[in-house]
Amino acid sequence: MGLTVITLTLGPLQSNCYLAFDKGSRGAIIIDPGDAPDFILQEIGRRELKPLAIVATHGHFDHILAATHLMLALDIPFLMNKRDEFLLARMISSSKLATGVGEDLPPIITKYLKNGDKIKIGNSFFSVLATPGHTPGSVSLYSMKGSLVFVGDLVFSDGSIGRYDFRYSEKDNLLNSLRKILKLPSETKVYSGHGEDSSIGALRVLLKNSNFV
Repeated sequence: MGLTVITLTLGPLQSNCYLAFDKGSRGAIIIDPGDAPDFILQEIGRRELKPLAIVATHGHFDHILAATHLMLALDIPFLMNKRDEFLLARMISSSKLATGVGEDLPPIITKYLKNGDKIKIGNSFFSVLATPGHTPGSVSLYSMKGSLVFVGDLVFSDGSIGRYDFRYSEKDNLLNSLRKILKLPSETKVYSGHGEDSSIGALRVLLKNSNFV
């Protein structure tokens, strides 16, 4: 038995929501629920999953829009780094500005994620890696046993990296976070906040001749 990942691409910004679950216990975490809570609930029911928590890699609206609905429907906690808490207050206005729609209530953080925290699912667990830069509180979720990592908007399968032109973003931090992630084993599967999945080895090749690393 091990970890299985289901990718749900949701919302006008085509953000990836992930259902990561243990095959044995069916225990699951919902990562970055960016939209369509009813559809997410339908997928959870169809696959007979047992959600344990909602985890946000960062606080941008397109990764958390469905979080409050899911928290209430499933009675599970919402986990995020405290340094991105300020973005929750902007969720509705940011959504309206980008998509014209902003009706969902922002979630309340149940537990603050810190570097080194463990999130257990059945016989597996994710290690929380602080990977700031795109936002101050961006984190990645790494499973050594499952050989996979969720990186949010740190880096994408085409070798592009997350935006750092926001007032609160820091390019140097983002590049340090990228170097940190690229030290993981080459075979590690990389799940990003948008686009296709990749691997650490493939990203190293794409980024080899860039100025990023």
